[in-house]
Amino acid sequence: MNYRLTLEIDCCERGRREMNISGELWTWDACELAQGIRTGQFSSREAVASCLERLDAMNSRVNAVTQVFAEQALAEADRADQKRRRGEPLGSLHGVPVTFKETVDLKGSATTMGVPALQDAIAESDSPAVANWKRAGAIAIGRTNTSPFAMRWHTDNELWGPTLNPWDKTLTPGGSSGGAAAAVAVGIGPLAHGTDLGGSIRYPAYCCGVSGIRPTLGRVPAFNGTAAEERPLVVQLCAVQGLLARRVRDLRLGLAAMAAYDARDPWWVPAPMRGPDPARPIRVALTTNPAGLGVDPAVEEALRRAGTALENAGYAVEEVDPPSVEATADLWWSLVWNEMRHLQAPVMRKLGDKKVIRTTEFYLASTPEVDLVGYMRDLASRATHLRAWLLFLERYPLILGPVSTELPFAADFDIDESADASAQKRAFRLMITVNLLGLPAVAAPTGLSNGVPVGVQVIGSRYREDLCLDAAEAIEAQCGLETPIDATWSSSAS
Repeated sequence: MNYRLTLEIDCCERGRREMNISGELWTWDACELAQGIRTGQFSSREAVASCLERLDAMNSRVNAVTQVFAEQALAEADRADQKRRRGEPLGSLHGVPVTFKETVDLKGSATTMGVPALQDAIAESDSPAVANWKRAGAIAIGRTNTSPFAMRWHTDNELWGPTLNPWDKTLTPGGSSGGAAAAVAVGIGPLAHGTDLGGSIRYPAYCCGVSGIRPTLGRVPAFNGTAAEERPLVVQLCAVQGLLARRVRDLRLGLAAMAAYDARDPWWVPAPMRGPDPARPIRVALTTNPAGLGVDPAVEEALRRAGTALENAGYAVEEVDPPSVEATADLWWSLVWNEMRHLQAPVMRKLGDKKVIRTTEFYLASTPEVDLVGYMRDLASRATHLRAWLLFLERYPLILGPVSTELPFAADFDIDESADASAQKRAFRLMITVNLLGLPAVAAPTGLSNGVPVGVQVIGSRYREDLCLDAAEAIEAQCGLETPIDATWSSSAS
């Protein structure tokens, strides 16, 4: 069904403005759907049904969604519509269809992690991120694909198969939230939950031409009741729950709902969603080639275009590198893979598929082993790098840099016999630096390079997601990439 109407949209307290909106509901943004449902312009059932129809049309091409909750979602939508008709208070995401990654607990569904042996890991309760979105009124229409244990930068697993990049099936959709990114890119729901330990939100967003936010450590609560034991310490420090969307304003809306308090996460911090205004103009450090280790010309051009967009929006952009990028990236690499060597690799060797085992061994072989004293000293040195960055962010409240210094890699790039772990670490150096430091960052597309998506990330200080989102929105307004798209190159994900 087509709709044409004029809506006043008020998303995330960003002010009201009038927009003419037309087209199938699956093409609409989350802010638009939430407002239309709230005002009775159309029903939640119509919005959910439209996204489910799009799922039926597109998922066989990209294999983004692994489990579909059609009947359940439509029943939830009917209850949402009844609640609106009764005049009850409505949440910010009331009636909006969303997806959840297979790495997070969703009550009544298996948290498979993309692993066949975990198909019976049925969650008895929702994780905090899921519960918060549900309390805001969101409706789950499906689960999105991931790499096994969320431990590859490419999305493929023995249980569900590979997710394909909607722009080019020969390229990776990114990982481990590749299913979430591909789903959003083709119109299977306007919001998708994701997780980010080493760029697992930002890299798929970059590869699929959508937006994604990695919040500050402690912003969004996390807990999985299906987990056999607590996450290792470095994972606790580096991994966060976040989201992907086609538009930056939807990230703002979804993040505010996802970030509500949950006592199950001792890392959660009651930080305000908007901090004090910095001095104007806001200074931005543009780093096109972090640590001088090389950058693809197309990525550099995207960064300069984004820098110009920020200048046009009133920011003061200066080309300057943040401190110790190479050393901090090296530290993330050493801590993550050495911790995995002892705590996670044995489980992955036992339960993982051949590809994730091969990837794991590939990265372990590239990482010098450290003893316990070395591990403790490395972990302590994280504070040294974070201190330097926080001081830098006092002078430059925002950093504009690459998600990857290379265009999206080929599918299965991390198991290719010619793959070079040092080359991947170089490409992802700024991305993984952000993870080790626990800082927020927003990935935003800036267009295409020979048909391939390219984009940037905006990094801020702790709990300044608001500044990152503001800047990303300014970039989007001048350089944005139109999605959703049709993945027309294939009729199957094989």
